[in-house]
Amino acid sequence: MTDGYDGAEPLKVSDPALQEDADFRAHILDCLHDGVYFVDLNRRITYWNQGAERITGFSAQDVVGSFCYDNILAHVDAHGCQLCVSHCPLVAAIEQGRLCKHDLYLRHKRGHRVPVSVRAAPMKDQNGNVIGAVEVFSDSTREKAVEQRVDELETIAFHDPLTSLLNRRYLSLKVQQSIQEIAHFKRSFGLIFLDIDHFKQINDTWGHKVGDVVLQTISETLLHSLRSNDVVGRWGGEEFVAILADVTPAMLKDLAERCRQLIAECSVPVRDSRIQATVSIGATMLSPLDRDEQAIERADRLMYRSKATRNRTTVG
Repeated sequence: MTDGYDGAEPLKVSDPALQEDADFRAHILDCLHDGVYFVDLNRRITYWNQGAERITGFSAQDVVGSFCYDNILAHVDAHGCQLCVSHCPLVAAIEQGRLCKHDLYLRHKRGHRVPVSVRAAPMKDQNGNVIGAVEVFSDSTREKAVEQRVDELETIAFHDPLTSLLNRRYLSLKVQQSIQEIAHFKRSFGLIFLDIDHFKQINDTWGHKVGDVVLQTISETLLHSLRSNDVVGRWGGEEFVAILADVTPAMLKDLAERCRQLIAECSVPVRDSRIQATVSIGATMLSPLDRDEQAIERADRLMYRSKATRNRTTVG
């Protein structure tokens, strides 16, 4: 491909055989579903195929002869960083002499953003000297939609719709995984089982909508009471489970007590009053000999010992 190609006519070279070869290569590139364009060492666009026109809305006449740093496509990454200005994949390919891959967003001629998977590679002459770069990009809109749908399905499958916490199914899997990690990697895990005290009375007195707000308030408090690497979810009804990684028995007790105390300090405004809820907690260290059901049942029994006086933590 040579300078002077405007994208509207076949490449013009003096040798008929070379002209036929150039026309054939241009035809092949135009048959590709992907977008393809070339730049020289000055980042001047010298070729633009029909796939690039279809994905971006810009024709060869629009772009050939301009420079990629004119920011025609306004490439940005997922954080909004403008790559055409400071982190151009073509510049990286030319300067580093290797293939560069990126997931980006380009600006369509009509103004909207299009997610694309980009591969930029250096172009070399017969002597191995870099003479420019080629960028191949594909529309990843469908892939992004699939990823989003998978995320949505995972949310539905593993999250409680009321509190947005992890649900019982995920918690069971996580307990199983934790027990395996104890056996194989000698890590330590603690398990906390929480139950809201007098929750039926709250529902009977104030109604289920207020009860839902209490559940959500306690969920938020639990999330902020524990560490970022701890796992917390709703086991069912007014019951919650937390899985704590890399803890000693003393740490487990301290974290369980922190949850209990912070929840006891919460209150939910209702009309001219406020509802204060407390929790009873059972806490236990997981063992490599445990099964997930066995560990949950042990923590549950410890929680019921706390129920004798309410608003209490029992560790065992």
